[in-house]
Amino acid sequence: MPFTCAAPFETGGQLCRYCRAASSASGVRACARMVAQSPSMRRLLQRVPAIAATNASVVILGESGSGKEVLARAIHANGPRAAQAFLAVQGSLFLDEIAELPLELQPKLLRALQDGEIRRIGETRPFHVDVRVLCATHQELRQAVAERRFREDLYYRLKVFTLVVPPLRERREDVLPLAQMFLEQEHHPTGKLTSRAREALLRYPWPGNVRELANAVKHGAVLSDGRDVDVDHLPQDVLEPARQAIDRKTLLRKLADVEREHVMAVLEACGGQQVQAARILGIGRTTLWRKLQGYGIADSDRR
Repeated sequence: MPFTCAAPFETGGQLCRYCRAASSASGVRACARMVAQSPSMRRLLQRVPAIAATNASVVILGESGSGKEVLARAIHANGPRAAQAFLAVQGSLFLDEIAELPLELQPKLLRALQDGEIRRIGETRPFHVDVRVLCATHQELRQAVAERRFREDLYYRLKVFTLVVPPLRERREDVLPLAQMFLEQEHHPTGKLTSRAREALLRYPWPGNVRELANAVKHGAVLSDGRDVDVDHLPQDVLEPARQAIDRKTLLRKLADVEREHVMAVLEACGGQQVQAARILGIGRTTLWRKLQGYGIADSDRR
């Protein structure tokens, strides 16, 4: 089945302006809001149409901010319940951070999944619900089961399909396309990132994943004052790795300068006598000669 927009609630079920045909030979359609330039994301999205076509429960694993809810919306949008609500008792029910569901509530969820019935607070009679459960967590559910923080029977009831969203640091190919998409969503006048800004975005490890990238681009769009977003417009945290790289180069350059100044000072104190200067410096005569050659100093200058 075609892979349609991940946000049908905004487009009436039609493809939005961000949608485009994927480059894969399968002809699957993908929304540009779900950037999949990296091989890991392409493999993940290739599994979505088949899983979405079922009514089975899906557990989506991944770090905070990596895009688990976006993937859940895509599954809903491409499934048989796409015309129904995403958060409702009819349609698809998305349960974020399912591992943090209190133990006393877990049996009630299990009963609803097994029997298809729930009972509202204050009512004595249950009523039927037809719902598909999509849940997400950044925790390891199996470990939560082993630690008795999550019911084993509920775990196996939910875990029909498992999808793992890779963190942004493991799919660098998606960073710039995502940043460009977020910049367009901000309606930025130029819609452009400078080469220095792109380099900084690629160098940063993105511990906050896609959510942090979106905020960084928004930060840059606001501070750019209508100009191309440059490195100085980005948040300080994003700039730190770039500045560390610059500082490292500066430090190496300064160390070389310090060494040159020290060698020349010793040589001058020795009246240009290389043998004596090399002895004081603790290096061989040949090593000193090579250093002087590297400094571009001729024999006549030394004399």
